[in-house]
Amino acid sequence: MIRSLLAAAAVSVASSLPAFAEPLKFAVTDIEGLETLQQEFGAFEAKLEELTGQQIELFPVSSRTAAVEALNQDQVDLVLTGPAEYVVIKELTDARIVTAWQRPNYYAQIVTLSDGPIKSVQDLKGKVVTFGSVGSTSQHLGPAQVLADFGLVYNTDYQPQIISRNTAIEALIRGDVAAVGMNESHLGRIREAFPEVSFTVVARGRDLPNDILVARSDADADAVAAVKAAFVDHAPELMAAILTGEDNQKFKGGFFLTEVEDSDYDYVRSMYATIGVDTKSFVGN
Repeated sequence: MIRSLLAAAAVSVASSLPAFAEPLKFAVTDIEGLETLQQEFGAFEAKLEELTGQQIELFPVSSRTAAVEALNQDQVDLVLTGPAEYVVIKELTDARIVTAWQRPNYYAQIVTLSDGPIKSVQDLKGKVVTFGSVGSTSQHLGPAQVLADFGLVYNTDYQPQIISRNTAIEALIRGDVAAVGMNESHLGRIREAFPEVSFTVVARGRDLPNDILVARSDADADAVAAVKAAFVDHAPELMAAILTGEDNQKFKGGFFLTEVEDSDYDYVRSMYATIGVDTKSFVGN
């Protein structure tokens, strides 16, 4: 009897949701391969389908450039991407903002040795400062902007180098470089990996703009509205589904924000200007 009532209730809820003809294809720019995408977002896909009555289809992309091509060729409807990628995607596709995905404690910082010669940002003049993944918001663009906010001009007042984070830390310990740009979670892992070394943050930037879910400009407006409404009305359920993914733990403790403007990402655009490139292409391409 109880089982029958539950089944009837499920049918009632499903029948109250709008019916959409075509599935919405969902891509994530920093995850390659369908298997990994399913591992990270399979539970989210199922929950979003349940809440919207809309079929969601995970669509793997091999790169951020491939995501742009997929949007422009109507192969994908929704793309989750980082702030540095968003400003280029917006420039090249005119994608529409659906919702922002907050990452707590997401900011860039400049790290040195506590017992080293660098005691302030100004001490970095003429020195080598390393950055991580080229074009990364929190490892390259953000740290460069932190230094710019403190008055240091990129590639003029100091020598920037792109070096993988672990290699850069080893070089910092040897004294070959003066500082390393990274985010808060990176520093936590570095302190665990090098417990015998004391590190100091000499500059910290403002919280970085959030990751963001965008929709293709001509995607079904009603279907996209249903997705946005799900984030408004069922945020805890969707967050719980997202956090089943290992890589998605970066969103733990965060929120979905639906009152988001394109101008909120002007700080990211200033980062591109700081390193001397425009937003018509991805850094490093």
